[in-house]
Amino acid sequence: MNKIKIFVVLCLVSTVAFAGGYRVSTQSNKQLAMGHTGVAVVNSADVLFFNPAGIVHLENRLNISAGGFGVFSDVQFQSQEFGTMAATDSPAGTPVYLYATYKLTEDFAVGLGIYTPYGSNVTWPTDWSGSHLVNEIELSAIFIQPTLSYQLFDSVSIGGGPILALGGVSFNRNASRTLTNEEGDRSNIAIDDAGVTAWGWTAGLMFTPDDHFTLGFNYRSLINIESTEGTATFDSFPNSGITGIPENGDTSFTATLPLPAELTVGMSYKWDKFLVAFDYNRAFWSEYNSLDLEFGNGVTSINPRNYKDSSTWRLGAQYEATEKLTVRAGYYFDESPVQSGYFAPETPRNDSNGYTFGLSYQVTPKLSIDGSLLFLQFQEITESYDFFSDTGSSVPAPFEGTYKSSAFIAGLGITYSM
Repeated sequence: MNKIKIFVVLCLVSTVAFAGGYRVSTQSNKQLAMGHTGVAVVNSADVLFFNPAGIVHLENRLNISAGGFGVFSDVQFQSQEFGTMAATDSPAGTPVYLYATYKLTEDFAVGLGIYTPYGSNVTWPTDWSGSHLVNEIELSAIFIQPTLSYQLFDSVSIGGGPILALGGVSFNRNASRTLTNEEGDRSNIAIDDAGVTAWGWTAGLMFTPDDHFTLGFNYRSLINIESTEGTATFDSFPNSGITGIPENGDTSFTATLPLPAELTVGMSYKWDKFLVAFDYNRAFWSEYNSLDLEFGNGVTSINPRNYKDSSTWRLGAQYEATEKLTVRAGYYFDESPVQSGYFAPETPRNDSNGYTFGLSYQVTPKLSIDGSLLFLQFQEITESYDFFSDTGSSVPAPFEGTYKSSAFIAGLGITYSM
């Protein structure tokens, strides 16, 4: 069986890399406006995502929240070796969410959440200096989470439920820095898969000793996304019979991508018209050691990642300015899980600072409109990916440069209760 080391990026449910590896934090307009805090905040059906133990604390019997976001990103790269520059030209991402909860009794509530924690686009110029690593990647994911919540004691509630993940990916890159067919066209690899499914679970606990203070805990399990029915297309490879060069055409592939477990703990305190919240999130990215692919044509791809566990610190506040208007603001620091030497341009991110703002306007006693803004500034970094080897070579050819990244996210949603 002929084998060739071909670096292929497969992130079946991924993102532009806005929050730890390939995770994006846009699960609620209200909570994003407060620095994406929420594990100890009960103000709408959105708590179903942040801490399922909280839905039993909602005052109204029926609660519905829905919304979406526009994600606008900019990544600039400059090669330290050659001085060449490139910038992404990615279409806007559009993550969405929908939560509904219903209180069956004073001590028992049920809910359903549908949201997109992974999914967006990264598009680099065709044949740029890093095209042997990635040209374009388009990703999508939908999580479906049925949820139960129960009041154990006066001050303690629990909640949780299964998570069904649905994902898909479309990706292409050049096969190497120089390989072409007889006409001079760059050899290219593209993969496509849709309808990939996997299961996980979430569980939460909420402690509310009085009307002012809340303490929350939430755990989301590891979800392994396994692709077994996708299509890989090899195009413009030379038909010269060289050992190790794959034939042009379609073939199958298999791969596994871990979506890491997460633990979030936090607290909130409310007095008069103010509420402040703090969350600490730990994502167990060390599960992501390598991205290995087996193609149906005999080609094997081994791609080290060696991610590390990472933390996010979040702080948020809200103020009820009037009976109809609530204003929110927040900040978070997000630590990158990517280690030195493993910096690949399909997730061009480093440690980042997020600055958030938003508001809600109570249109009627039952309906409010929620808006949020996030500016995400990544720390400039000069880094490399050291594990790519060109066709026919066993010597790694590091790809190094300086990355400057930022993102702007604007969201709009509605909250309904009765």
